[in-house]
Amino acid sequence: MVDRLVHSEANARRISIVESCFGSGGVPLAKPGRVLVGEGVLTKLCRKKAKPRQYNRQHIVPLEDVRLSSLEDDGFWKNGWQVISPKKSFAVFAATKTEKEEWMAHIRKCIGDLLSKGDKKPATEHAAVWVPDSEAQYCMHCLKVKFTTMNRRHHCRKCGAVVCGTCSNRRFLLPQQSDKPVRVCAACYSTLEASNKDDGQPVPPSTIPPSSFAGQQSDDEDDDQEFYHPPDGLKASEVRESMRYGSSDEDDDDETRVYDEQEHPQFYQQ
Repeated sequence: MVDRLVHSEANARRISIVESCFGSGGVPLAKPGRVLVGEGVLTKLCRKKAKPRQYNRQHIVPLEDVRLSSLEDDGFWKNGWQVISPKKSFAVFAATKTEKEEWMAHIRKCIGDLLSKGDKKPATEHAAVWVPDSEAQYCMHCLKVKFTTMNRRHHCRKCGAVVCGTCSNRRFLLPQQSDKPVRVCAACYSTLEASNKDDGQPVPPSTIPPSSFAGQQSDDEDDDQEFYHPPDGLKASEVRESMRYGSSDEDDDDETRVYDEQEHPQFYQQ
């Protein structure tokens, strides 16, 4: 199927439509050999809650770096699975069990087909899926601090736990997620620090100022300030999530983040 679509006008037209969703700020998606192999509607569970939004910041995850993990049904949340990648991981939900099975089978087949060509390697490290804010009324590290307007929630970029400012006052460089040190909890910092020392690597001190612990905007907010414009004819209320799966060239590394909150997923194979 992919070979038949590579040079087709339909494939070029579909990719062009996706590009137009992001305006001039998006990264060009049309590349020799790239094929749009699937698209559809999913609901993404973000750090706060799933709700109608639009996004226009484009994030691309190389398909070879994606790993899937099925989720058990839990009350309202059914037919879900985790999309796990080096830079960002998250949970998505389909409308029915059949749709979930079809999505997961299709993505895994695309990944398998891509890796079988031999010029791509799967990722060895993946970002943690963040625990939703609603699942933590107290700091998951010290178990003492109750979250309030003054005691803001923060997420450890290493384990995904919801922690208080005091328990996440260190930063550590996680190259697969950022080129700058990111917030990590005390437990993860100790583990990472010990690992670096064992490898003979220096660990520069990186402490977040106490003034940022309370009463300040959580640095997690940045992850919710992304907007996506859906294709023509698709109402904002109908769009649930906008993630794009793509195999990328090596020079795409700066753009290999993920998507956003309303989703109209597209899959590319190259």
